[in-house]
Amino acid sequence: QVQLVESGGDSVQAGGSLRLSCVVSGYSYGTYSMAWFRQDPGKEREGVAGLNSDGTVMYTDSVKGRFTISQDTAKNTLYLQMNTLKPADTAMYYCAADQARWVKFLLSPQKYHYWGQGTQVTVSS
Repeated sequence: QVQLVESGGDSVQAGGSLRLSCVVSGYSYGTYSMAWFRQDPGKEREGVAGLNSDGTVMYTDSVKGRFTISQDTAKNTLYLQMNTLKPADTAMYYCAADQARWVKFLLSPQKYHYWGQGTQVTVSS
């Protein structure tokens, strides 16, 4: 059974930084796509950053230059380093995984089978 557990969410002031972590267990596929998504109440879930087992990395435009996605395969952990945070970054952040090596759909939430429970990020001005 695949499980994803996020941590690292917090309340910070604008300009601050946070690092989110997502520990993955039970995943036995040789290929993968993994991504961070975020969602505000009443809004659609948005892809923030993703990577796949071929080395493709992708970011949504609003976070380019501020967020960095990375992984530690030895620890089965996905990270999202978030710098220069803005109030618009406030949301529940979710990590997700899928056995396909998405490229075009790397940041498409409907393509992912496995999801964590989310961690809240709140940025105040």
